[in-house]
Amino acid sequence: MPVPPSLLTIGYERHLTPDSLVEALAAADVERLVDVRELPLSRRRFFSKTALAAVLGDAGVEYEHMRELGNPKPFRDLYRSGQQEAGEALYLAHLQNGAAAAVDRLSETLTERRTCILCFEHDHETCHRAVLVEELRERLADLHVEHL
Repeated sequence: MPVPPSLLTIGYERHLTPDSLVEALAAADVERLVDVRELPLSRRRFFSKTALAAVLGDAGVEYEHMRELGNPKPFRDLYRSGQQEAGEALYLAHLQNGAAAAVDRLSETLTERRTCILCFEHDHETCHRAVLVEELRERLADLHVEHL
């Protein structure tokens, strides 16, 4: 019997150290982390792309950055200024146009390895991850989603 596709999501906002993030991923049996930040940079030490990939690799978690699934700065600015609905609408249009192939690629791999998408915001409802999840559900009606 085929395994239904599943996806986890996490924001590192409340994880002050990469060890805390790795512990949460390990507890959820995550095998691959897909970074969906447009620019995988962080003021927080070890949360930028290269350092995070190294920490995750040491823990046996594959790291992948999918820039195309990041939320472009003008849309992020709308979220931050309290215009989340407008930001979501523009991000959705971005996913359905320029980033559709990246959404397809991600959706096609969700039965291969236990995958978690990562961004900064702890609350998935205030992050572009929520819009991305809904777009993935359009492709995979039986997608099981868990927010860490």
